[in-house]
Amino acid sequence: MASSKSLRILYAAIDQTVPGTLGGSVHVRAVAEGLAALGHDVHTLVARGAEAWPPGPVRWHDVEAPGGRAQFRLLATREVTRITRAVAPDLVLERYHNFGGEGMLAARAVGAKYVLEVNAPVVDYPGSPKSRVDRALVVQPMRRWRERQVRAADLIVSPSAQILPDWVPADRVLEVEWGADTVRFNPAASGDVVWHRQQGGMAVVFAGAFRAWHGAAQLVEAVRLLRSRGICDVQAVLIGDGPERAAVQESSRGLDQVIFTGTVAHERMPTALSAADVGVAPFDVERHPPLRLGFYWSPLKIFEYMASGLPVVAPALPRLRSIVRHEVEGVLYDPATPAALADALASMRDPERRHRLGVAARARAEREYSWRAHCAKLDEAFRGLF
Repeated sequence: MASSKSLRILYAAIDQTVPGTLGGSVHVRAVAEGLAALGHDVHTLVARGAEAWPPGPVRWHDVEAPGGRAQFRLLATREVTRITRAVAPDLVLERYHNFGGEGMLAARAVGAKYVLEVNAPVVDYPGSPKSRVDRALVVQPMRRWRERQVRAADLIVSPSAQILPDWVPADRVLEVEWGADTVRFNPAASGDVVWHRQQGGMAVVFAGAFRAWHGAAQLVEAVRLLRSRGICDVQAVLIGDGPERAAVQESSRGLDQVIFTGTVAHERMPTALSAADVGVAPFDVERHPPLRLGFYWSPLKIFEYMASGLPVVAPALPRLRSIVRHEVEGVLYDPATPAALADALASMRDPERRHRLGVAARARAEREYSWRAHCAKLDEAFRGLF
């Protein structure tokens, strides 16, 4: 029978920064605050950001992966264990990394339940350089270590079981999507907007890291193609930063409909999104080899678009088809067809259509993709361990 008492939870995520703007940072903060809102005593180990700790009941502990590099996380085991002994948690929740495991060792040291949160593949994708190195070392130390973390877990939390070894029992896995703060992200979010809207037309927004597989370049190409067709009233707003930004910005030369805002604090994102008409997530899975395993991400940007009442335009990938239903919460396009993204954007120029899809997107986000719903599932599963 599940326990009804509140739990003392230690959340080890020392390769993440809080406060922060990246998806991992947002995720860790939302989960910690969501569990605390359900009555649990939550202590979270993260690297401290430039600003003050978030207010509220979560106890934040400043523990950074040595040198700020996740590959060195295990070197922080002594400090993590020291804090764990002082906190004396009932349960340790660790954010998985191949070179992590400090939470596992600390949980064992204090006799706490151990939950592994897996957001990246535990198994190697076909052609993985890491797997070749591992095999060259004969005993495959990286595979053995990550599998040790998995075997030690009383429960594994992941958006997709396909990134776990196939020998993991199904009853030890909780499949659950990420979410959005559906209170802060809403269609009526107000405040200073970080971008200027052109008069008339439609504004589409891309938010996220500028990495090749996030598809920002494809969005710019689609706007250029629309312009070549004489469609000049589609404005694209690209929010974020990353290694591909300079190249994408250069590719937008001559397109005054394309705006780059740079990094935006997460607290300002609700108004940045609610001011737009459409949310675009043009993932290019061919540019990211680990996605050969399948689209395993739980796409934070899509949930925040939906919470903001934006219809979503995204590629018709298997997992995305279950998150965004074509012609229900958005429009899905064939990523193998060169002009498909441009065609999808052009199809969204009808305000009545956008409104219908956006209302449905908001309703589904509230129902299924809120952090509240995510943490309620964690709460039930965690209590079931006792």
